[in-house]
Amino acid sequence: MGAIDNDWLPVLRPEFGKPYYRELYGKIAAEYRENTVFPPKEDIFNAFHFTPYSKVRVLILGQDPYHGPGQAHGLCFSVLPGAEIPPSLKNIYKELSDELGCRVPNNGYLKKWADQGVLLLNTVLTVRAHTPMSHRGLGWEQFTDAVIRAVDDIDRPVACLLWGRPAQEKRSLLRNPKHLVLTAAHPSPLSASRGFFGCGHFLQTNKYLEEQGLSPVDWQIEDI
Repeated sequence: MGAIDNDWLPVLRPEFGKPYYRELYGKIAAEYRENTVFPPKEDIFNAFHFTPYSKVRVLILGQDPYHGPGQAHGLCFSVLPGAEIPPSLKNIYKELSDELGCRVPNNGYLKKWADQGVLLLNTVLTVRAHTPMSHRGLGWEQFTDAVIRAVDDIDRPVACLLWGRPAQEKRSLLRNPKHLVLTAAHPSPLSASRGFFGCGHFLQTNKYLEEQGLSPVDWQIEDI
């Protein structure tokens, strides 16, 4: 697995020495040897590489990575340039269009959000090809719980958007009164009409940031 080498390292270093993480590391290493697993090993921690701890001002929490080839690259809901936009992301773009009038781009590469301090995190960071949630229960949840607690410890305003049941189950980890916590259904076509469409999360996030004297997120993804 790729290493974390920015200011997330001192925050998360205690996790790396715990028995569950050593066990998780062994299981994931075996999965990569024996099966096709996404994202590529070097991309597992891209959410932390692209969004340093000191820059986090929004957390978007999803479930697990896309399970098709050429899609997942370590940022929840994002796909690499050239990949077809997945249905969940199409629904995110639809909601952005409805809320803020954002134009639907020709790609699903969300690094622009990460560069603005949006931590794009899944509750599970790897997946076996074509088998959604196949790495649930291996130990990633304990690691990402530590990440969520670290976000909760940030002593400045952070908006936390929890999409889907696995993400919503993390609500109890977010107790900081400075933070905004919003929950909604997952943007998947199976659930988007049951509470994601019309959730207003992007509008509420920008309003919250501006009320705290911070600049809003520019959610518009440009064409490539």
